[in-house]
Amino acid sequence: MSGALEGNAKIVAEFRANGGRVGGPFEGAPVVLLHHRGRKSGRDYVSPVMYLPHETDPDLVYVFATRGGAPVNPDWYYNLTEGGGSVERGTEAYEVTVRELPGAERDRIYAEQARRYPGFAEYERQTAGIRTIPVLELARA
Repeated sequence: MSGALEGNAKIVAEFRANGGRVGGPFEGAPVVLLHHRGRKSGRDYVSPVMYLPHETDPDLVYVFATRGGAPVNPDWYYNLTEGGGSVERGTEAYEVTVRELPGAERDRIYAEQARRYPGFAEYERQTAGIRTIPVLELARA
């Protein structure tokens, strides 16, 4: 198992053992587990990511394809946008529909996440001129 997959497996186990709460770099942050199928491999994956809840609708969350400020999008972004998926949030698991936010809507949601978690502002700085970090809205299906 690669280092990233092994690290994800530990976070997933901790998430499930603690009703959706984890420590380490995610401590105190809202985290969902994204379930997605590899568009090329056909394998099932689970990726822990931070999310931003919608202001009023508990069935909507936003996730950010930062890949830690890397110049390319994470694989889960392509898997979700091309094939859909599901999430575990707290102790619930459910299918989601996926919508990529455009323009000003994307900018507003990303700015709020960066305000709450300054590391996201750094990711945006690192990718400036290379790519715009996608923001996906995940809605309970």
